[in-house]
Parts: sequence; structure tokens; C-alpha cells
Amino acid sequence: MKRTILLMILGLSAGLTHAETDPATAARAAAGQLEAASVSLEDAGSARDRVTALTDTVKAYEAGLSALREGLRRAAIREAQIGRELRAQEDEITRLLGVLQSMGSGPPPVMLLHPSGPTGTARSGMILADIAPALEARTAGLRADLEEVAILRDLQQGAADKLQQGMTGVQTARTELSKAIADRTDLPQRFLEDPVKTALLIASTETLEGFASGLTDIQDPNIAPAVPSDITSRKGDLPLPVEARVLRKANEADAAGIRRPGIVLATRPNALVVAPTAATIRYVGPLLNYDNVMILEPQAGMMFVLAGMKTAYGGNGQVIPEGSPIGLMGGEEAEMGAILSQSSDGTGNTRPETLYIEVRRDNTPVDPAEWFRTE
Repeated sequence: MKRTILLMILGLSAGLTHAETDPATAARAAAGQLEAASVSLEDAGSARDRVTALTDTVKAYEAGLSALREGLRRAAIREAQIGRELRAQEDEITRLLGVLQSMGSGPPPVMLLHPSGPTGTARSGMILADIAPALEARTAGLRADLEEVAILRDLQQGAADKLQQGMTGVQTARTELSKAIADRTDLPQRFLEDPVKTALLIASTETLEGFASGLTDIQDPNIAPAVPSDITSRKGDLPLPVEARVLRKANEADAAGIRRPGIVLATRPNALVVAPTAATIRYVGPLLNYDNVMILEPQAGMMFVLAGMKTAYGGNGQVIPEGSPIGLMGGEEAEMGAILSQSSDGTGNTRPETLYIEVRRDNTPVDPAEWFRTE
């Protein structure tokens, strides 16, 4: 029983939903994630490519924490479900306990005798033989439910300790990653920014779309050729740059009735954002009211616009490999008490941060769902 509830506590593993894998496989994957992340954080200091090692570490921590939060939510839902079932069957349970108590209160000879004589005794014995298995099964089910509730409550503290360790570990990994990126000098430089032209474009820009279009106009004619790549074959199969869910689809109206050609992703606070493919950084920095914006050029004539990061990594003109960290989302992680409170009422943790993604081809926006795996 304890193993069963442990599987529930551990919940989802990286890339594997409860429906896609058996509980044992999901448990092994989820249980190992935070432990593996802790080990990789220790090893990252001596890694040849610290940025890559720390990026993998942060992603492992984020996946493990997400799995643990989901496991706590499922456990809370299960505990509440059992509680409702027990309350609904309170009268039946009371009668069951009364029957069991009366059956065990008298001496065996008295229980087996019937006032009408041997025939009545035989009949009552047959009835007792019929109902005894049902009573036994019902009692066993009640005992199992009560044991499950006790185990759920007992494991909550253990899960909370693991969650606290993971939250501390991921924060350390993010700090180390920022330092490693600041020290990085191995990225090729495709062009050097013209700060005057960029500043004038920012000053005259009123929309994100207008800024992306303007980048093409101020491009230096002597710029080096684009990275020789063609991602057309990966259309529809590119990973999202951050662990998230789609909040709004392309051209779907928001609360103010505004429609945008990109998609809006809901992420957790401080989530790591990575490059979905190798690309040139055409622009990175604050813009309009989006906090930090990054515009990537994976190939000639195509741009990925990512807006809404609190921290952005890299510089204009750099060529970055696929999976490179390009920023962190903003926000503050919920306190442990709030996480456990949300888990206990079955709601889980919210995803309050949003990242906007726009895909432009030949300076025309196209639906990002055509390029990214959004389901």
C-alpha cells in the first residue's frame, strides 16, 4: 500500500503522463529526477561545458519539482475522495461496526443457537455463511481506505522536505548558470550591433510586429550569411522553449478583445527558457511593455519572437546552438506553506508568468502551432 501511495506522491515524470506509462515506470523516473539533478549540480563545476551541464541540471530540477507538485495534488485529491466516500457511508459503517461488535460479544455456543430449534439454527448458519464474506470484504475495504488516508498524511511531510530541497537546489543551479553564461566566450559572432540604428528603431516602435519588421530594414548589408540550416523538415515538431501550457492560441482574443498573431504560454515563476533550435540572436533586450524580448533567426527569412522574459542571456549577433539558455521568466516561487495549501485543496500550483511567441516568415506572421509542439 505504501508503495502505491508513493507512486501517487511522485506523480508525473519528465515527458511521461500518468496515462502514457505504467505507475512503476513513472515512479522510477520521477523519483530519480531530483536525485539526479542534485548529483549533476555537483558535477557541473568540473564539466567542460558548464553552461550545457547547468542547463540540463536546471531543466531536471524543474521537471522533478513539477512532478512532485503534481503528485501532491493527486494525493490531496485522493485523500479528499476517500473522505467524501467515508462520510457518505457513515450510517452503513456504523451498522457494520455494530454487527461486527454483536457477533463478537457473545460466546460461540450462544451465537450458533436459534430459538426455533435445530432447523432455525441451520438456516441462520446458512445466512451467516452467506453474509460473512461480504462483511469481511467490506471490513477489509474500510481498513484499506483508512490505512491509505493515514499513509497519505504521513507522506506529506516527506514530500514537503523533498520539495524544499529541490527548490533550494534549482535556485542554486540558476545562479550558477547565470555566472557560467556571463563567463562564456565561445559563441561565434555573426554581426555587430549598430546601437544608434537599434535605439532609433526602439524609439519609433509602437508594436512588437513593427519592431520585428524594422529589424529587416536596418540590417547591415555586409552582415555575414545566415547559419546554413533548414528547419523546414522539423515543422510542427519543434519543442516549446519553456515548460508551459498554451494560454491563448494565435489570433485568439484576450480579456481586452485584442488579438495577436502569436501564442501566449503560461509558465511557472523563474522557468528556464531555451533556444528551440540553433539560431542567430537578431535582438535581445527590453522592449515596449514586454520586459525582455529576444528575436531569433534560425534561418534566412524566418524569425522567432519571444517576449516576456525577466532575464535574458546573450547578445545581438551571437550564434547560439539548440537548447542554449536564453533567459528566465520572472515572478516569485510560492512559499512552501502556499504550495502545500494549494496541494491540500487539490488545486495544485498556478502558472502566473506568460511568454509570448510569434513566428514570422518572410516578414509575415504565421501560426506558431504550425511549427511548435503545443499539445
